[in-house]
Amino acid sequence: QVQLVESGGGLAQAGGSLRLSCAASGRTFSTTAMGWFRQAPGKDREFVAAISGRGSSTSYADSVKGRFTISRDNAKNTVYLQMNSLKPEDTAVYYCAAAMYNYAWKDSRNYDSWGQGTQVTVSS
Repeated sequence: QVQLVESGGGLAQAGGSLRLSCAASGRTFSTTAMGWFRQAPGKDREFVAAISGRGSSTSYADSVKGRFTISRDNAKNTVYLQMNSLKPEDTAVYYCAAAMYNYAWKDSRNYDSWGQGTQVTVSS
């Protein structure tokens, strides 16, 4: 498994930006696809974005496409989520996760390691 630690959450105004980071250790990071999920109060955890091991492929939920960007720095064993044009409906706890397989990125069952989560709150 992979140990994951998120950081960078906080409070932002609508239209603002935040960047989340997720530091990984324990598995060969450069061969592991990584994903970001979020969970709002009273709602199920949902897929946000994912990136392949080498960073050549990405996938986004329709709700964040064009506003969020996932990236990674394999030299630092870190994956990022740049969030721009934030909306109040982006408010949630954001989790990074390490995938077991390089497919089915939107399915949370494909991820066997999860971070502790970081709160993102967007005010209107």
